[in-house]
Amino acid sequence: MIKDYKKRLLICAIIILLGIALDQYIKWLCVKHLKPIGSVPFIRHVLQFTYVENRGAAFGMLQNQRWVFMVVSTLAIVGMCAFLFTLKNKEDTFLAIALSLVISGGIGNMIDRVALGYVVDMIDISPLFPFAVFNVADSFVCVGAALMTLAFILQWRKEAQAEKNAQIPASREEGDSHDS
Repeated sequence: MIKDYKKRLLICAIIILLGIALDQYIKWLCVKHLKPIGSVPFIRHVLQFTYVENRGAAFGMLQNQRWVFMVVSTLAIVGMCAFLFTLKNKEDTFLAIALSLVISGGIGNMIDRVALGYVVDMIDISPLFPFAVFNVADSFVCVGAALMTLAFILQWRKEAQAEKNAQIPASREEGDSHDS
């Protein structure tokens, strides 16, 4: 069990580090190549790459609240890392991977907030869904959160099924005693 636990933590660390590296590399490319031109169409009427300096939260909400985001993000990242270390069962691997994605995205955006004072966004689907421009780190957070939700739902179903299965023999025994 210890070996599996250490192996899973290593995998999670790799996911987190690769996620941060990918996010920061893409942001660096955008600052270097996209910032001077602003926007580049990629898939007509669906996707374009647009350089945006987001000084708010997700999708530009709560502009210019940098310190609030940094404190809340730091607390959330530390809490998720602590939770990650508590996941010792093999069945928790899916949840651990989901948490790793959320952590990597949180750290990727935190790096921008600390270093730049804003988050670099570039993925613009406004031709299709006119709501926001986001980045790779945001995608990791959203995908990780969706996977965490799925992991919790699957765990809840598993526990409910186990409880139901535990009640079936008890009710059969009760039925058998009444028949005698």
